[in-house]
Amino acid sequence: MGIKNLFQIIKDEAPDAVKEGEIKNQFGRKVAIDASMSIYSFLIAVRSDGQQLMNEDGQTTSHLMGMFYRTLRMVDNGIKPLYVFDGAPPKLKSGELAKRFQRKQEAHEGLEEAKETGTTEEVEKFSRRTVRVTREHNAECQKLLKLMGIPYIVAPTEAEAQCAVLARAGKVYAAASEDMDTLCFDSPILLRHLTFSEQRKEPIQEIHVAKVLEGLGMERKQACYFVDLCILLGCDYLDPIPKVGPSTALKLIREHKTLEGVVKFMKEDPKSKYVIPEDWPFEDARDLFFNPDVRQADDPLCDFKWEKPDIEGLVQFLVKEKGFSEDRVRGAAARLEKNMKSSQQSRIEGFFKVQPKTEEQKKAHKRKLEEQNEAKKKKLKDEKKEKAKLKAKPRGTA
Repeated sequence: MGIKNLFQIIKDEAPDAVKEGEIKNQFGRKVAIDASMSIYSFLIAVRSDGQQLMNEDGQTTSHLMGMFYRTLRMVDNGIKPLYVFDGAPPKLKSGELAKRFQRKQEAHEGLEEAKETGTTEEVEKFSRRTVRVTREHNAECQKLLKLMGIPYIVAPTEAEAQCAVLARAGKVYAAASEDMDTLCFDSPILLRHLTFSEQRKEPIQEIHVAKVLEGLGMERKQACYFVDLCILLGCDYLDPIPKVGPSTALKLIREHKTLEGVVKFMKEDPKSKYVIPEDWPFEDARDLFFNPDVRQADDPLCDFKWEKPDIEGLVQFLVKEKGFSEDRVRGAAARLEKNMKSSQQSRIEGFFKVQPKTEEQKKAHKRKLEEQNEAKKKKLKDEKKEKAKLKAKPRGTA
């Protein structure tokens, strides 16, 4: 689910925090990708007549199709992707998972009814709601990534939290996910739409958490205020407080700073119209965002390497076992091998860390430029004088 309405608040309050651009703008960068979220998007996006793509044996192949060709697109554009898979969900998330299961059961019932009496649009709507990522989907995608030479890791719990750890440590440039709660785990940069289909024409969104805090009027040390805002907006760990929408949530945090202050106001103010759910352990939710169960960046399992793809292995798996076109697989694998083998040009910021200049440094730099310009002018002037002298000399003189 992520954080309800967070992106809209960021667009309204901190527009400078969001950059939009083409995938090629990410050239030369390593990116940690939320695998489960990506696989889910593949399953609901790669469809034919309201159904997931399947091979002749009736096996679903949407997830493999998406993982193979979308990853290839990233590598074609000079990106080095690594995928992070979810581990066991935190206990506090069990309530949200139960609700998702219930919604999927209701969607199955709605789908059967829509098939009988509904329109094509209704069938498509309910079929999307029935989709879920299974262990088999994850296992097959991990097998595919290994054959492609693309690294992956299984997080102890939340993939977004693990992506954020790698981004903070500089192992990758950014975390990529559609879930906005990645920002709550303090990922410096969040990329959205990276694994979307090229046909969707969606720009890549690059969200910088430092600028988010700046736009919201919060200092870096006040990141806890931001996390409290996200919990109040509604997250996977807790039910939202009734009647608290995005504008109200932002107003309450600005007035009372922390959830402790918000809760105290709601309980003690006689005019308060808000009723806090009986079981609302916001401290536990906050702790999950600040102290998630993750592998530290110096863990040996976080020492990632991009390897040469196993072309024959890809043909065996995708063509002979899953029914993909051999010509397309071999052609794509050849492109993958070429791009993985070639020494990719690094981005300029990979070589130089730009430091802010002091006023004295700026003045010294200006003086140096002026001196260089004066030297060039003097050189040109001297060259003109020398040419004039040569022209003025009579022929035959030494």
